[in-house]
Amino acid sequence: MSENAAVDNHEGDHHAASGRRGRGASGGAAARRAARSGGGPGTQLTYIRRKIKVYEVLDEEGLALIEKNADTVLEETGIEFRDDEEALELWKQAGADVKGQRVHFPKGLCRSLLKTAPPIFTQHARNRDRSVQIGGDATVFAPVYGPPFVRDLDGNRRYATIEDFQNFVKLAYMAPSIHHSGGTVCEPVDVPVNKRHLDMVYSHIKYSDKPFMGSVTAPERAEDTVAMAKIVFGDEFVENNTVLTSLINANSPMVFDETMLGALKVYSRHNQACIVTPFILAGAMSPVTVAGTLTQVLAEVLAGASFTQLVNPGAPVLFGTFASSISMQSGAPTFGTPEPSLVSYGAAQLARRLGLPFRTGGSLCASKTEDAQAAYESANTLNSTILAGTNFVLHSAGWLEGGLASSYDKFMMDIDQLGMQQKFAEGVDLSENGQAMDAIRQVGPGSHYLGCDHTQANFQTAFYRSSIADNNSFEQWLAEGEKTAPQRANQLARHWLESYEAPFLDPGIDDGLKDFIAKKKESMPDAFT
Repeated sequence: MSENAAVDNHEGDHHAASGRRGRGASGGAAARRAARSGGGPGTQLTYIRRKIKVYEVLDEEGLALIEKNADTVLEETGIEFRDDEEALELWKQAGADVKGQRVHFPKGLCRSLLKTAPPIFTQHARNRDRSVQIGGDATVFAPVYGPPFVRDLDGNRRYATIEDFQNFVKLAYMAPSIHHSGGTVCEPVDVPVNKRHLDMVYSHIKYSDKPFMGSVTAPERAEDTVAMAKIVFGDEFVENNTVLTSLINANSPMVFDETMLGALKVYSRHNQACIVTPFILAGAMSPVTVAGTLTQVLAEVLAGASFTQLVNPGAPVLFGTFASSISMQSGAPTFGTPEPSLVSYGAAQLARRLGLPFRTGGSLCASKTEDAQAAYESANTLNSTILAGTNFVLHSAGWLEGGLASSYDKFMMDIDQLGMQQKFAEGVDLSENGQAMDAIRQVGPGSHYLGCDHTQANFQTAFYRSSIADNNSFEQWLAEGEKTAPQRANQLARHWLESYEAPFLDPGIDDGLKDFIAKKKESMPDAFT
């Protein structure tokens, strides 16, 4: 089981062009309202540059112990590189002990290889204003990835379609606190399996100008993604710059399969980024303890991430982890619980020690609908994601039902929370204006600050203003229809989709993409398995 095989597993994440801003990018009242509420359609916030300290749960002794244990796992137990003779041969040449499909790593080999991996890199968007930094003090929010189902705007749970896929790309494009278009925002089951990657990649390019992720469900689909990126950015630019990220799951425990390895090799050879991520349901796919899970996570990441450097030294790679707990009664995944947060905090520390950008977290929940359980579990996951110092956050918005469903309503509720987290990550303003000494002097004892000059100058941007929450009186809430948060989110989603305007895409590039897709589709019969 892994993140990218959405239909087959629980999480749902295994299996140079110009741009312009969309509606509402100009100044005036709309821009001022956007600043208060974390933005509105077309008013994009840049990726987060964190100004708050990270929260750490392990001291030096604990980190050294986890690293020592992971080295022991790599050397004694080993990692399987399944059904990939090229990978096994590369490891032999690197000095690993290969027995069948299992690779045993001498102490220090993986870390030595990872010295060529960049600690920070830029993923370029076709609109260069939307490019993002991956690593360092940056945090990038990307939407939900992989669910085969959607909970639609009419409240129905059904299989996702390509129209749903396009809608989520549009919403992510319009969301100011989403910095990245993501990948498989839902699985469009109405398109043949062997052809849907073409429509999905095209949707990211056509309906958004933010960075996006490539297909990993087969090596040839990864090659198609690279080819389409080259139509947009040009061959030379793609080979020398990163324009794609891709999700490469370990098939935990301690296996990398042929599909993931094939996609990893394609992207690494073309200098594109791989997010090497153990897919962990602790108690089923790793030990039940936090320390045991961290040991396995580190061993799997070391093996997979260092392999990218065997393929192409200097290729960008991220230390990823997806770790949830399970109900020991039913075996179902659970989210928002303390243990996965501890794993995220610990894994972030281990990633920083390796000098790799880090991916974890999101707005995860097991709830079947947009209720209090969904809110609590998502908040718990998202808070630890930010405080851990995560660089790339998949599943930031729209995740429902343990990753089996992408929800329109929850997407809008989540992006509201992302705006709050972005404001929080800015930290404390210690400028002269932030100190507000002139306000304190002007008001003095016993008065109030409502009318003072400082308040008047700052009231529009002083506090985050939620686009979903209702803070009016009970009587006004009654008069306006007693709407719940999901109902307000639904109304906002409908409004955004109705007002969507596509970003500019050069017609020549668009024609080139369409021609490529048409020829590819004509070259093979439809396949739905």
